[in-house]
Amino acid sequence: MSLHLELGKAIEDAFPNDLDGAIEHRQDALSVRLRNGVTLEVRYAASDAYSLRWVYGEVESGIDTAPLHPGLATFPNHFHDAAKRIVADPVTRPDAAPEENLRHLIRALLDDPMLGAKDIG
Repeated sequence: MSLHLELGKAIEDAFPNDLDGAIEHRQDALSVRLRNGVTLEVRYAASDAYSLRWVYGEVESGIDTAPLHPGLATFPNHFHDAAKRIVADPVTRPDAAPEENLRHLIRALLDDPMLGAKDIG
């Protein structure tokens, strides 16, 4: 079974009451709609190489592992917050299992879709 199929099943099992419809499986990604209005796009090239992007209203945010910001404490992973800043990733770890990272991220997004970024504009 492909990693994305396994992740889709893990999300369905962990969050049966928090999803707003079926998970969409695309060629290289999953699209997950949460009941609180978040749409999450999940892309895993490998367990330590991922891009997790979400939209909440008109605000886009994301976490990825592209090795572009070596000054961050969580390098290579980093958070593109709602205010368009690139900061240390508050949720995922490249050494964690993909299922664990997604569980942590979805729980955090259910609690706060902006992951604490308040000063937008």
